[in-house]
Amino acid sequence: MSLLPVPGAHLYYETMGGGPLLVMVPGASGTAESFRRAAQQLAKSCTVAIYDRRGFSRSSLDGPQDLEHRLDTDADDLRRLAEHLSDQPVTIVGVSTGATVGLHTLVRHPAIVRTLVPFEPPAVRLLPDGQRWVDFFHAVYDCYHQSGADAALKQFRERTFAVSDRIVMARAMDLHAGGPIAANLAYWFEHELRQYPATGLDLDRLRAAADRIVPAAGRDSHGYPCREAAIELGSRLDRPVIDLPGGHLGCMTQPADFTAELARALTLATRAV
Repeated sequence: MSLLPVPGAHLYYETMGGGPLLVMVPGASGTAESFRRAAQQLAKSCTVAIYDRRGFSRSSLDGPQDLEHRLDTDADDLRRLAEHLSDQPVTIVGVSTGATVGLHTLVRHPAIVRTLVPFEPPAVRLLPDGQRWVDFFHAVYDCYHQSGADAALKQFRERTFAVSDRIVMARAMDLHAGGPIAANLAYWFEHELRQYPATGLDLDRLRAAADRIVPAAGRDSHGYPCREAAIELGSRLDRPVIDLPGGHLGCMTQPADFTAELARALTLATRAV
């Protein structure tokens, strides 16, 4: 359990295991806790780093923030953490918003990335009805300000995720209402919900590094936007998409099966590079 000073923040991180470094980038929760059980499984074969993204939980902000370029900052934070922990290119597994951060990091800092697994990035601009989804996320934000977090999250869950994911999300809110969870939600509503899905991907640069990208999606996410975005990303990059157990939150709901299949996919990807 450590803190890494970076410009404008201190990043909380933990490492476990030994061997080549794998960094797990959290999504909307912003915290290392999303990956704890999955990381413990993966740490049997490598060093795993989990961290809180800046502004979430234990990664405190320090001074003014460049919120207009926050995704750039997230990518720079990931690069600094990877370079702090390893002098070699690293494997990155990003889930949801964390997948967007991972893709942006590969574009901005390709030298640090050995292999990237973007799991269900909310890259809805790739979809034929992408603007409809961007508009929906803005509507959820408006609901948050008009009716509160509970109403907004219910609207968000029911349109965006499979039933298994909705149950886990609702249960987490019931168990951990208030405190850090409420602060993290407020930060996500204000600075990510509308901004990150609306950001386009630099497909030309991603194609140049496509042999290092292993797009992934949850088997239970059929018909929902993040899975569809992962499928479309694979198509645009001419890369197969690996199916992993569970839905958008498979790493939390089925950590053992999720990580076992993820590890096999990473082994194959590493051999192919």
